[in-house]
Amino acid sequence: MVTLAKSMTGDHPARPCLVLSNVPDAGGLAKAREMGIPTAVVDHRDYKGDRPGFEAALNAALDGATPDIICLAGFMRILTEGFTGYWAGRCLNIHPSLLPKYKGLHTHQRALDAGDSEAGCSVHEVTAELDGGPILGQALVPIEQGDTADTLAARVLVQEHKLYPQVLRRFAEGDRTPILLP
Repeated sequence: MVTLAKSMTGDHPARPCLVLSNVPDAGGLAKAREMGIPTAVVDHRDYKGDRPGFEAALNAALDGATPDIICLAGFMRILTEGFTGYWAGRCLNIHPSLLPKYKGLHTHQRALDAGDSEAGCSVHEVTAELDGGPILGQALVPIEQGDTADTLAARVLVQEHKLYPQVLRRFAEGDRTPILLP
C-alpha cells in the first residue's frame, strides 16, 4: 500500500483518497495516516456473517471518498457480485501468483509443491470470480533451489511493489493492455 501511495505523485493521474481496512489494527492504516491519507475501518467481524451488510458498509465508506479506482492490497475477504458489480471496471487487486494458476490462498507453497520453475504476481480487475478478472500485468520470479514459501514470498513481494504502481498508472490513463515484467 505504501509503495502504491508513494507512486501517485507528480504527473501520475491518480491520487490516494482513502485507505480502508477490515482489520482495525492493520499496519497500513497508521502508515497512511503518517502520509496524510484519510483512513477508515469496516471490521467484517462486526457483521457476523452478514456479507451484504459488510459490503454495503464498505461501499458507503468508499463512496464517501469518491474514488475513481479501488486498489485492493492485502484485503483477504472474498467479495460478492454486490460489491464487485458496483465497482466493475474500477477495482484492481494484486495476487501473489501467475494467474490463472493458484487462485486463492497458499500460492507460494502450491507453486513449490507443483515443482514449478517460476512463480510471480498478477494485477487483475476484480470480478465476482475469485482472482478471475482480466489480467492487467504480471511479474515473474524464478523459483530457486531450497526455496521455502517464505523465501519465495519475499522475492515475489519485491516484484509486487514494482508491478502494481505501473499497472495502476496505465489503468488510470485508460490503458488496460497487460504488461509483463521479467
